[in-house]
Amino acid sequence: MICLFGKTAAKEFGYEMQGSLVQRAEEMYMPGLAYLDEKPEQGIGEWIMRKAYVWLPVVPYVEEKRTYEATMEDEETIAKILESQANDEHAVDENGKLIGEADTTETQNTQPASSSIDMSIEKLRDFDYLLSNFYTVDSSTMIGPEQLNADDLLGRSMKIDTSTGGPKVLIFHTHSQEEFIDSTPGDTSTSIVGVGEYLTELLNSKGIETIHDTGVYDIINGQLDRSNAYENAEASIRPILEANPTIEVVIDLHRDGVADDTHLVTEVNGKQTAKIMFFNGLSRTRTNGDIDYLYNPYIQDNLAFSLQMQLACESSYPGFARHIYLRGYRYNLHLVPKSLLIEAGAQTNTVEEMMNAMEVLADTLQQVLVE
Repeated sequence: MICLFGKTAAKEFGYEMQGSLVQRAEEMYMPGLAYLDEKPEQGIGEWIMRKAYVWLPVVPYVEEKRTYEATMEDEETIAKILESQANDEHAVDENGKLIGEADTTETQNTQPASSSIDMSIEKLRDFDYLLSNFYTVDSSTMIGPEQLNADDLLGRSMKIDTSTGGPKVLIFHTHSQEEFIDSTPGDTSTSIVGVGEYLTELLNSKGIETIHDTGVYDIINGQLDRSNAYENAEASIRPILEANPTIEVVIDLHRDGVADDTHLVTEVNGKQTAKIMFFNGLSRTRTNGDIDYLYNPYIQDNLAFSLQMQLACESSYPGFARHIYLRGYRYNLHLVPKSLLIEAGAQTNTVEEMMNAMEVLADTLQQVLVE
């Protein structure tokens, strides 16, 4: 170097090197001072970040790598979540018993029930009381007092606009093949579809204009296949909602699956009546947290609707509604704010018990939606 530049040049080069090193050290260990000295056009935060990326090139690499890996991981998780959602809404254990239900004898009650539950707003404001008396929370998810806030949930109006014409309620069945102990194979009038048709007739007779979608979403190539039933149902339900903008209520009507010796029945007005259960998805699991790709902007409205229905049932028909079940996924409850997923009876109920249940359910819907 000295031979090429001479002593004077080498000396000047040495001063420049020394100054450069001092500047680098100043930028790294005293960035604020270096920023004031340099007076760049950008703000100090942006300036320090740019310098950090130069000093530590691994930073942008890690950021890019983390984003890439998260995306790949989400794609795998999405497939697993959708598969779980398609198959688990019954939420029963290996013995066919509803997880969290007190015992089988409770579900076999055939005597008229009398309510002993305090439903005053003062009691309902107690999160622990509300949770223990009206809900079963699946172990896969979680909920807190900020969501189960009685003042919020009971303050949301579920009334429909009766001043305009057009249908107000849509009933459909994600699992159209569900049947009962005395259903006639192949006869949809004795399946969950026939039960939905009866509920449709009852609501229309009460002046609540209702339409019934009888689409089949759980049969693929002639075989029972629920793996994409919720996606298939949404694809068909959305055009119905677009064609009927007056629809405010969407009900996905199912029947539950229980052990063969469990009979979900109570007595209402002297009739053997299948019990029902309202079912909410929270789009949140303990494993994954909030599931962004199953986002539901109407979770609080869904919770308000099911709680108001639950309290109306308990007030007029105690023992008819089982605890509201809270599960981790979405179940197409994001289509409209007033969405309900109802598990009515089970495979051990008779068709008559199911039809009797629809009469009670129609009365309760009228109370919550109209009266």
